[in-house]
Amino acid sequence: MGRRAVGRRAPSRYGRALGVLALGAALCATAGLAGRASAASPPAESGAPKPYAYAEDDTTVEGAASTTNAALLEPGRTYRSSIGEGGKLYYRLALDATSNAYVSATAVPGPGATVSYADGVKVSVQDDNSRRCSSSAAAHFGASESPRPLAAWASREIGPTKYSCQSAGTYYVVVERVDTSGSAASSSPSPDDWDLELGYVSEPALKKAGSTKAPEAWNSASPGPLQADARTRAGGAGFATAAPLGKGVWKDGISPGQTLFYKVPVDWGQQLYAGAELGSSTGGDGFVGTALVVSLYNPVRGFVDDVGCGYDGGQRAAALDPLPPVAYDNRYALNDRTSGMRFAGSYYLAVHLAAQVAGKFGDGPLGLTLRVRVEGAAHGGPGYVGRADPRDVFDAPAGAAAEVSGGTAAGGAGGDGDRAAGSGSGGDPHMKAVAAGGLGTGTGLLLGLAVWTAVARRRARGWAAAGDTAAPARPALPRDHEAPRGW
Repeated sequence: MGRRAVGRRAPSRYGRALGVLALGAALCATAGLAGRASAASPPAESGAPKPYAYAEDDTTVEGAASTTNAALLEPGRTYRSSIGEGGKLYYRLALDATSNAYVSATAVPGPGATVSYADGVKVSVQDDNSRRCSSSAAAHFGASESPRPLAAWASREIGPTKYSCQSAGTYYVVVERVDTSGSAASSSPSPDDWDLELGYVSEPALKKAGSTKAPEAWNSASPGPLQADARTRAGGAGFATAAPLGKGVWKDGISPGQTLFYKVPVDWGQQLYAGAELGSSTGGDGFVGTALVVSLYNPVRGFVDDVGCGYDGGQRAAALDPLPPVAYDNRYALNDRTSGMRFAGSYYLAVHLAAQVAGKFGDGPLGLTLRVRVEGAAHGGPGYVGRADPRDVFDAPAGAAAEVSGGTAAGGAGGDGDRAAGSGSGGDPHMKAVAAGGLGTGTGLLLGLAVWTAVARRRARGWAAAGDTAAPARPALPRDHEAPRGW
């Protein structure tokens, strides 16, 4: 009887001790997640703004001074080029008679460039008889007169008979640098050249033709204030590295001369509301007329709208006027704000702080708060006959907004999560990696301890069966661990 008791008691004591060790291992493996999460999403750094971030797969292409030597652009790809003062460059497209083509040009002035109100970039698509397929779109630096990435777009669309350029054939993208200085075009590289990032998106035809009139009735009222604790999200330095945002309140830091990029998934039938607030300064004095500029671009990097505000050291806010729900038929509207909301997909917010702010309030960074809403029930798309190129450009998968929002809100934030960017893994790839690593470590330790326990139990049963009345020798604890008290 005593022998059986010894055989049973020993594993029981080992099991209790191992339970303590297992629990401690699991807690150690997961308790460090919060600290590591903070390291995964560091706050914005001060100092000089980072340069524009181009897509890693950009192809370098040289713009031609004449259509004769124009390089071919392919749909679904992005390209890197440059344009000098007074420059006018040509690129070539090979279009069919069914797809819509959208081309964007993002102009990136060099560090310390001097720009004026009307300086900017203009883009058009022309056929082989110099007819413009759509009105030329131009982007200007405007009242801020602060150099920053600017994107303009143009298109060839298949549609009603009043549209031009309906046939298949060779077309040309014309990118022009708008300079108020009147400088002549230069054929040789110069420090004053602007870099360009070109994008080309192809949109397939519809399976069934629908209305050719833009919706007239939609909710144009501004929603109530969005109240929630702000979560940290570091903005990207270009379209390709734009940081994902969902519905909620977000915070970042922005330095004078810097442009931060964010992207918000918006599905068919949904409305986007967005605004930004520049935090109060801890020092300095004066006033900058247009200090903060918030620009909205659609999934093909087409300009939709912008808003700006001045800054005198006190907090200032700027919000975009209400925009219509995303709908295919918005393209038939006469105004650019409505026409631009024609696709589902990622909409980009480019937030710029004028370089002149540094002279009055220092190099920063200043606090930046973003308030984003995506309202309305999503519905199916218009029914394309094929896939867009790139294939996911018009996709806003169900749940995408919730994924980047980070959870369910407390305090009535309209279903929006109030977990900080470093407090959970939902939607953040850095957090997913951290969580997976932490849980993996804890699981490995638990499995190892479970095996050790099983071996101890088996040995104990062996001692009992052999009739050994002596207490078994305690198995060695894993190295770097002390035995619990009472051993």
